Amino acid sequence: ISFYYGGIEMSLGDMVDTLTSKHHALEEAIENENNRPHPDEIEIASLKKQKLRIKDELASIDAE
Repeated sequence: ISFYYGGIEMSLGDMVDTLTSKHHALEEAIENENNRPHPDEIEIASLKKQKLRIKDELASIDAE
């Protein structure tokens, strides 16, 4: 079975790997922003929303 994610055809495993990688990258970006002398709270909120969307996608895949 193939799925389309971001216009790209991939297997379910590949899609989970891609989402997991993006989730980890967002965690790093949030940590890096928080470690700046004057963190941008709007940027942090945006990154957290993106991370939550990906977490929700992974949860819905896991539920199937």
